[in-house]
Amino acid sequence: MKSKKTFYITTTLPYVNDTPHIGHTLEYVRADMLARTAMQNGRRVFFNTGTDEHGQKVYDKATTLGEDVQLYVDRYAAKFREVLSALNITKTIHFTRTTDSNHILAVQEMWRRCLKNGDIYKARQIIKYCKGCELEKTDSELNYGKCPLHPNYIIDVREEENYFFSFSKYKDKLLKLYAERQNFVIPSSRLNEVRTFVENGLRDFSVSRLKEKMPWGVPVPDDEAHVMYVWFDALTNYISALGWPEDLNGTYRDFWEQGEVVQLCGKDNLRQQCAIWQAMLGSAGLPHPTRILVGGFLISDGHKMSKSIGNVIDPFEILKKYGTDALRYYLLRHINPFDDTDVTVEHIHEMYTAHLVNGIGNLASRIMKMAETYLDVPVDCTSVSIPDIYSVNLARFAFHEVMDSIFVKINSLDERIASEEPFKKVKEDVEMGKLIITSLVQELFSIANLLAPAMPETAQKIFLAIEKNKKPENMFPRIS
Repeated sequence: MKSKKTFYITTTLPYVNDTPHIGHTLEYVRADMLARTAMQNGRRVFFNTGTDEHGQKVYDKATTLGEDVQLYVDRYAAKFREVLSALNITKTIHFTRTTDSNHILAVQEMWRRCLKNGDIYKARQIIKYCKGCELEKTDSELNYGKCPLHPNYIIDVREEENYFFSFSKYKDKLLKLYAERQNFVIPSSRLNEVRTFVENGLRDFSVSRLKEKMPWGVPVPDDEAHVMYVWFDALTNYISALGWPEDLNGTYRDFWEQGEVVQLCGKDNLRQQCAIWQAMLGSAGLPHPTRILVGGFLISDGHKMSKSIGNVIDPFEILKKYGTDALRYYLLRHINPFDDTDVTVEHIHEMYTAHLVNGIGNLASRIMKMAETYLDVPVDCTSVSIPDIYSVNLARFAFHEVMDSIFVKINSLDERIASEEPFKKVKEDVEMGKLIITSLVQELFSIANLLAPAMPETAQKIFLAIEKNKKPENMFPRIS
């Protein structure tokens, strides 16, 4: 099937209740690799990310610090912009803040459409609420009265009159969606998981909070006493970013209605992204995304890496020590796209040395040193193509296998140099030696072309070295 011309990629929006950690960078880098590859293939790309700035956690954190809440979220939104820049995320990115006026208007329109469809109603209920997840919990989801993902939070038991969304109404419609689109949720294990969740029955959930208790949220239309539940607010960013509902420039139409739409999230977002959001879209009469890629957790000290637990790795420290492409490389190759992965600073260092210092860095230097020494002019690399395995693996979102296939080529090129010894051959048979070196440069160019969406700085340094027929500066210094 021919690819759609437009490609929309979006990450989830992290809460701004603390600084960015390495888990956030994982989604950013994966999305960036997909965006850059699509652009490399001549497609129009819209890349959305941003910050989720409403809700109880954010309000409580700002209040505890004695800060004005808007100034607090402004400060933390800037930190997330900073990490995007440090990661060399493509400049075409769109940064959504849920406090943006256009987003607030879109959320209120989403509310009105769901209300008009009869899916929002007012009721008094008793709910158990995890502030860490910003979600209501059933007894079966709790472990000895605590949320397994946020055991440090006390479960709130609340009884008040709020607005509710008729989630239960969408059981059959969601199951039909999952049945008709087998690749809607990737991997299939997560599709099975969300299907089971829906099959077990859906409960209507609260979509508002009393303003007198928690004022930091999007105002409910025509009811000043309530603000919207943070997830109803935040999920709408995926279309508010595109200019919905006015769509003055046709961006929403081109990318959401007519393009390929891929959403990235973690498995703790499975219910929200793959069930709640899809029910909201159905209620508002809007189309569903093409695919939702659900990643596993980053594990540290035996627990999911989490700001609330305090077991996170600071990406700025890794970036400062090893560089941007080193972190991008590690996240793409050594983190499983679908399952949980244990991450340590020690393993990052080990992989940096083995595969960047002694791998692509050393290979590029060796080849271009021979080219600079023995070739009179730069090598023509215009006919180099991308192998099919790259596209096949990336279409499955198997980022690690894409990277593995590139580094197999790197290892093969190293072995070829060891076997053919062009540095000796060129002294015995100049023309044959030059032919081998020319071929090695073309292979190096091919590798750089494959690396460009994943490690853009590294690829650019190789391209420049080939263009100038010069040995590049040390791309990955040895670090003790």
